[in-house]
Amino acid sequence: MNDSSPSTSMATAHTQETTEAKAAFTASLTSVGTNLDADLRMRAQALHDNDNAIKKQEEKLKKTTQDLAKQSKELEKLADMGRKGLNEVGDLQNWAELIERDLLITEETLRLAEEEDEKNGKMNRKAESIVTIYVRYL
Repeated sequence: MNDSSPSTSMATAHTQETTEAKAAFTASLTSVGTNLDADLRMRAQALHDNDNAIKKQEEKLKKTTQDLAKQSKELEKLADMGRKGLNEVGDLQNWAELIERDLLITEETLRLAEEEDEKNGKMNRKAESIVTIYVRYL
């Protein structure tokens, strides 16, 4: 029996060491798994939070883009109105230049006619003054 006792106690010690080694190994794996799991959970949460932030930014960007498109159309209309106004001013200036040219031609024609009448003695001073005043105020 003495022979069986040391062998049994060695087997028991070996079994106990194996059990302790398994427990330590399992605890080590659990610790590593917990650390990795916590890290992965934090990353997953960060991805989820970032996804929500990106969705909000996308919505804001869409709204801002729509607002800019609307403002762009309004500015385009304003620019068109400005161009139209400038064209009208240019047309008015051309019209004024044509009238001025016609008045200069009329004034020169009247001056030549007055000179001709003076040479022929057909015009008196009073009529000449009225024609000159009329042309100058046009």
